[in-house]
Amino acid sequence: MTDLKIGVVDVYPVELRSGAFRVLLLERGATTRCPGAWEVVHGRIDPGERPAQAAVRELHEETGLVPDRLYSIATHPFYVDALDTVLVAVAFAALVDPHAAVRLGNEHVRSEWLPFDSAAQRGTWPRLAEHLTWIGKLLRTGDAGPAEDVLRIR
Repeated sequence: MTDLKIGVVDVYPVELRSGAFRVLLLERGATTRCPGAWEVVHGRIDPGERPAQAAVRELHEETGLVPDRLYSIATHPFYVDALDTVLVAVAFAALVDPHAAVRLGNEHVRSEWLPFDSAAQRGTWPRLAEHLTWIGKLLRTGDAGPAEDVLRIR
């Protein structure tokens, strides 16, 4: 029987500069899974860890960034044949200091801050474009407006 597990997070590092959003995309290295793929921060939820804790940890491990604010955006399932498991990813938007330096972890070889439309085109995974649309709509005023009390984690 195939398992179902909430086991990973996707974190969209977002900066707001001059009234415009940009997202940080990361290019995977040649010796990792999906070499050459452009994606956002992605990682496992450790045992005993809540998804939001994993999001903050993974963001720091993969980029050196710390969120000023963290928002829950969406969930999405995907199948991993090697594990015979449908994994559910919890997606977060992490608003970060636009002047903070990015320090890449060992899985990525390059990073680039891109406007949402450019990132949607470059990103490998189709959900990236969908989630950027949601982030743009939900955080269009710089916060989640009337949904701030539900979507803001920290």
